[in-house]
Amino acid sequence: MILDSARVQAVKLVNEAVSSGAPRFKACRELGISVRTYQRWTVDGNIKTDGRPISQRPEPKNKLSKEERDNILAIVNSDDFKSLPPSQIVPTLADEGIYLASESTYYRVLHEEKQQNARGRSQIKERKVPTTHCATGPNQVWCWDITWLPGPAKGLHFYLYLILDIFSRKIVGWEIHDDESAENASMLIRKSHLKERVKDNPLVLHSDNGSPMKGSSMLETLYSLGVVSSFNRPRVSNDNAYAESIFKTCKYRPDYPYKGFSTIDEARSWVLKFSHWYNFNHKHSGIKYITPHQRHSGVASEVLAKRKEVYQRAKEQTPER
Repeated sequence: MILDSARVQAVKLVNEAVSSGAPRFKACRELGISVRTYQRWTVDGNIKTDGRPISQRPEPKNKLSKEERDNILAIVNSDDFKSLPPSQIVPTLADEGIYLASESTYYRVLHEEKQQNARGRSQIKERKVPTTHCATGPNQVWCWDITWLPGPAKGLHFYLYLILDIFSRKIVGWEIHDDESAENASMLIRKSHLKERVKDNPLVLHSDNGSPMKGSSMLETLYSLGVVSSFNRPRVSNDNAYAESIFKTCKYRPDYPYKGFSTIDEARSWVLKFSHWYNFNHKHSGIKYITPHQRHSGVASEVLAKRKEVYQRAKEQTPER
């Protein structure tokens, strides 16, 4: 049997202390172990042998084969998936009718290969969502905000105006301008309202308390369109979490030119590609890993049902897993 020399030495020291009149719990405390640990290591004060380190255990029947393991590593490190976590990779493959392993298995393989770390330049932070309004369908609650995009030199910026549907997470409108004003925002709201064919349907537009959000031309536009305005609570920075979240997604894309855009046209071209990817390709974690377009257009239930069938077939093929 294999004995740990440190464990043997610890038991010997405790026994010597006890034989000299010291309480056992104090002797154990000095060595940094509990009395229960000492009892587990000994039988009548003598060191107990432990055969667990050399015991023979059968190999699990549902263990991944080397080929399956290599296939998983090839998938997660491919160009299409190297920036995505397993929680997005598994449903994406399932939508294509492919199932290699469960999400937890992906994470375990990555952990064993020392590849389990944050992908990208950000760390996940918890964000609270607004609770004032509840969207049960598309074009019921929108949120919007403005963010800076780096320009060709330090201190020069372009302004990205972006409107997001809270229910589907779809980008329903965006524009880039050289300045920040309520007039620019008003034009974007009118265009998005017309493009989405909201018409007389009730719509809430949420934003923070910036001057473009509360400008007279902006408020007049909302009134004429019949849109209800909603604003952050005073001194609460995370009431517009959906807008902040999409800006983070935008700026932490692998191809985001964080050193700056040379021209406003270059910035518009990049955001155009990003918005198409976000709406039609991005598997959003907040809506069960379907795309915003699928949820906005009403085909989400069909996609999720098909995905469930793929998972069920995989479960029937290897029920032991």
